[in-house]
Amino acid sequence: MFARAIRAPLKLARYYSSRGTIFGLSSGSGKCGVAVIRVSGDASSDVVHRKTSSNKLPAARQAVLRRIVHSRTAEMIDRGLVLWFPGPHSFTGEDCVEFHVHGGAAVVSAMYDSLGSIDGVRLAEPGEFTKRAFYAGKMDLTEVEGLADLIEAETEAQRKQALLQASGELSKLYNEMRSRLVRCIANVEAYIDFAEDQDVDDTVLQSVGEDVATLVRDISTHLNDHRRGERLRAGVRTAIIGAPNVGKSSFVNLLSNRKVSIVTNVAGTTRDIIESHHDIGGYPVILADTAGLRASTDDIVEIEGISRAKDYFQLADLLILMIDSEDLQRYLQNGDTFDCFLSHYLTSLGINREALSTAKSMLIVNKCDLLPESFLEPIKKIPNITLLSCHTQAGLEAVLQEITTNLKHLCGNPSKESPNLSQQRHRYHLKQCVDCLEKYQRYVEGQRNPDLAIATQHLRNATRCIGKITGAIETEEILDVIFSTFCIGK
Repeated sequence: MFARAIRAPLKLARYYSSRGTIFGLSSGSGKCGVAVIRVSGDASSDVVHRKTSSNKLPAARQAVLRRIVHSRTAEMIDRGLVLWFPGPHSFTGEDCVEFHVHGGAAVVSAMYDSLGSIDGVRLAEPGEFTKRAFYAGKMDLTEVEGLADLIEAETEAQRKQALLQASGELSKLYNEMRSRLVRCIANVEAYIDFAEDQDVDDTVLQSVGEDVATLVRDISTHLNDHRRGERLRAGVRTAIIGAPNVGKSSFVNLLSNRKVSIVTNVAGTTRDIIESHHDIGGYPVILADTAGLRASTDDIVEIEGISRAKDYFQLADLLILMIDSEDLQRYLQNGDTFDCFLSHYLTSLGINREALSTAKSMLIVNKCDLLPESFLEPIKKIPNITLLSCHTQAGLEAVLQEITTNLKHLCGNPSKESPNLSQQRHRYHLKQCVDCLEKYQRYVEGQRNPDLAIATQHLRNATRCIGKITGAIETEEILDVIFSTFCIGK
């Protein structure tokens, strides 16, 4: 935090030397009860005076009801709330004001026209309010990304993960790693400067080596998360596979509560990948209805559909293998085991059991309403099988519970003690950091009299890698990419 406080004024002065005062709609677009229009910058106090026809600013952070007028014509636009946030105690660190007006399109349009007519005041660029908050040291890049994810969150699990990151839990983890690296650098440099005077113990380098080894283990453990955070952020890719007419499309329609996929008695109706987005147990799921699989067919279009289905499920996070209950009944009545049936079924689909090991998988036996209860009882005893009838919806609750159990395993449970790594950008820089630390280890251990200045440089490079994650060392290109994902009023 101390380093951030030192950097902030320099960054702010460098970036906003001539950026002016900005405004934007911070509430949702479209007709609504209340629209919040935010203004930030040096001219914010003048905006308040001109928009309220008053020379007195409202008390800080207290809502007051005012007549809000057009700055050019003085014609009344609306009666609404005005909130004054003097810098640096505001979201952006600058003077800010918010106008809470009625959310009709005409009111918002008049507010935009009025604000845009004031000299030095302009419409904000996407993400510019948050960008100013970053430059003012109000948040680092991980918190910025968490805020963006929080705005985009569609499920409860996504909200919790994004809130942890926006609240700075991931930032704390990375800043703690960076602080440990800085201490290592300081100790090595102290050894270089003072070892000859015997003011520094010879065990310092050994201690640094142990600290570096611990850091490598800690970062590697953080990286070895099976991409749970990234999966939770983007959605769990789930492929439904099985023979033609086992009920894959009916299952998608059942979960969607609408006709997403075409359902007919004709085998091979689904030819392409049909994706739909779902919230199951609070987790985001991208459900893919795929073409029915079979070992051979002469239909050129169906061959292409099967090829696409196989390509998709090889990249999926979760596989749902659907089985026709009547096919299973016929096989088991011949005295064969379920394991033999499964091998035979997969062969008929043109895939092998190893294909199921590419992702977590679950088995659903569909059309259970067509079988007598006496036959269903022994099937229920087979491990890892869930019975379902898409026609009657029998077993749907059990299916959703089983899917949720798999989703919990795939997405993890982020907490303050163990926040998820949620961005590919973070993963890349952490890997680079580990690479620099391992170079330090190899250099120090591989040389009889290592040049400690060179060794220290490897540690400095590792520190820079962590700094690129939080924004302690920023580049405009990275910042532009991150902030461009925000809406205008954020």
